[in-house]
Amino acid sequence: MAETHEDPAIQRQFDRYGPAYRWLVTLSGLTGAIAMILSATIVNVAVPSIMGAYGVGQDVAQWAATAFLSTMVASQLLNSWVVRALGQRLAYAMTLTIFVAGAFVCAFSPNIDVLIIGRIMQGFSAGIIQPLVLATMVSVFPRERRGFAVGMYGLGVTLAPSFGPLVGGVTIDLLTWRHAFLMPLPLVVLAFAGGLLFMPAKKFERRLPPFDWTGFILVCLALVMVMRAIGNGHRWGWTSDLTLATAAIGILSFALFLYSQRRSKSPLLDPTLFLDPKFAAAMAIGFAFGAGNFATNYAIPVFVQTVQYFSPTQSGLVLVPAGLFLFTLIPISGRLADNVPPHIPITAGCILFASATWLISASDVNTAFWTIASLTVMSRLALGLVMPNLGGAAMRSISAEKLNAAAGAYNFIRQSGGAFGVNITAALIEYRSAQHADWLTATQTSGNEFTREMLEQVRRLLSEGGLTHDALQWGAYDYLSRTIYAQARTFGFQDTFMIISVAFLIAIIPAMVLARSSRRTS
Repeated sequence: MAETHEDPAIQRQFDRYGPAYRWLVTLSGLTGAIAMILSATIVNVAVPSIMGAYGVGQDVAQWAATAFLSTMVASQLLNSWVVRALGQRLAYAMTLTIFVAGAFVCAFSPNIDVLIIGRIMQGFSAGIIQPLVLATMVSVFPRERRGFAVGMYGLGVTLAPSFGPLVGGVTIDLLTWRHAFLMPLPLVVLAFAGGLLFMPAKKFERRLPPFDWTGFILVCLALVMVMRAIGNGHRWGWTSDLTLATAAIGILSFALFLYSQRRSKSPLLDPTLFLDPKFAAAMAIGFAFGAGNFATNYAIPVFVQTVQYFSPTQSGLVLVPAGLFLFTLIPISGRLADNVPPHIPITAGCILFASATWLISASDVNTAFWTIASLTVMSRLALGLVMPNLGGAAMRSISAEKLNAAAGAYNFIRQSGGAFGVNITAALIEYRSAQHADWLTATQTSGNEFTREMLEQVRRLLSEGGLTHDALQWGAYDYLSRTIYAQARTFGFQDTFMIISVAFLIAIIPAMVLARSSRRTS
């Protein structure tokens, strides 16, 4: 029996390829989405190399990750309009082309600013591709199998973030950090060819569909300004006029965005959804877990490279066991979501994630590889408990006519959390490291017996090389300076992981609101 479909463009593809079409388009779409997600995390292990190549601090180098995530969040709001204007096939091919161009811009960037431009191009593509692929996969499966399609997409995008740092680490060790940006391109070529053949196409219309450009410009301005204030506050001064003015512009832009959405005929984000306490609580938790997931995916590879001096490959391997564990956990957690009140696994996940990051905060240069890997697995167990239950809890309270708007808001909030999580984490690491460096430096006085003994030992070791008295002095002080920096860096990371842990304990509050709302409606 021939396949039938409501969408004429999809029906033409079924007529051409038969029942195998749904698998052909699914494979083509997933390949592109996985390439995008790999690129989102592949750069995390390259941050120390970028710092060295351009002579910038970690707070500047982290924009290679933050620029991608921020642009991806904003461009997700463009996805629906781009697909309606161009159709799936052309939209898919166009965004893959922009992604490839961005990869080459990054690989050959002469400075950090050009690198960030390349990451913005890639983030723009990722924001459009991911919902496009998910919607296409869902549309080619019959209604009774759409949950299976969503599950397939979820499994693919769950594994990719954990393997991105490993792919990047191996590439850096064998080639250079610049080649890491080119590694996803073979997948992109396959996805491009498959998209031209299997993605549904549509005829061009003379008039473009309506779009809330005012709202889009306002939300982009809000994201850019707030991110700039957080990312540059350490260098500008947290209470400087420039930092406060930038943050104020961002907050005002977001307030105007919310106001514009109340009046818009086709809002990008429906503010009335947040009047439901269950949905609002779920969004608060989703923001927190998006922040925690991306923040730890960023901070752990940077920590093990800059503090423990792991190779890029070793730093990428730290996250792999956690990704594999999460991959196996999601089907079990999905069944749990159908049989257990959602606030129970969500609360347990918040406590578990807080515990894992608290334990990670005790890590230093001597912490074993498998200790960090095991604690990362523990944090991903928390994610596996929370994410399937959170999505279901958010959507159960929403009326049928607002489901699409609610799904878009949920994805936007969760990905926004990821962008803010990386940005805030990088700023915290730099701020706390600088504070600890100042405190440690202040203790290095002539009365510090431990310092005097260490300097004397260093002088004795250097004197064996026949150095002059002045060279011995400067060599000993240089060693002391490096020791202070390394210790301050360790303390900065430890403080940051501890702050993440406390933030997740606070996330239990919206989980309690969710529990109360669930009991009230049951």
